[in-house]
Amino acid sequence: MDDIVKQALKKWPNVPHCHGWLALDARGDWYMRDDRIQHAGPFPQVKGSRIQHEKLREFIERNYLHDDAGCWFFQNGPQRVYVELEAAPWVWRLAADAASVEVTSHTGAAALFESAWLDEHGRLFLATDLGLGVVHTLDMEVAADSVEAGRWSPTETRFADLPERFGFVLKPAPALINHIP
Repeated sequence: MDDIVKQALKKWPNVPHCHGWLALDARGDWYMRDDRIQHAGPFPQVKGSRIQHEKLREFIERNYLHDDAGCWFFQNGPQRVYVELEAAPWVWRLAADAASVEVTSHTGAAALFESAWLDEHGRLFLATDLGLGVVHTLDMEVAADSVEAGRWSPTETRFADLPERFGFVLKPAPALINHIP
């Protein structure tokens, strides 16, 4: 977490949390969802405005955390902005060489592979030391090569079972969240 964010938390400890205004899709893109977009439909059917400003994305990613209930948020100064997830808290990018596969999150954090999971929609999820994430669609060839090489052996699962199994919440709501930071 950025030092400026930590200082803001000390200065203003009781700022209300924000819900429904930020979302992460299955390709690692962040979306702002203002009132008009929220009323137009649920995420991801109605995504909102994709955040393209590089410095803003980097700030969000440096301050992307989760609470004890498995709700992910962006700590924006003194305010927690809870994130609605399309698939999982992480989106994995893969890079392979002859001996191994490097797994990196949408935030740039390196992760260590633990297990692979395949849902009924054909999406591949990886459990890592950071938690569960979905493999980016552009990296499915690397993932398929890892399965064919015997590095990974995906377990079939229902998507609806993943949040409970891996301890994350797709759509944080005020009733799920402890309001004390």
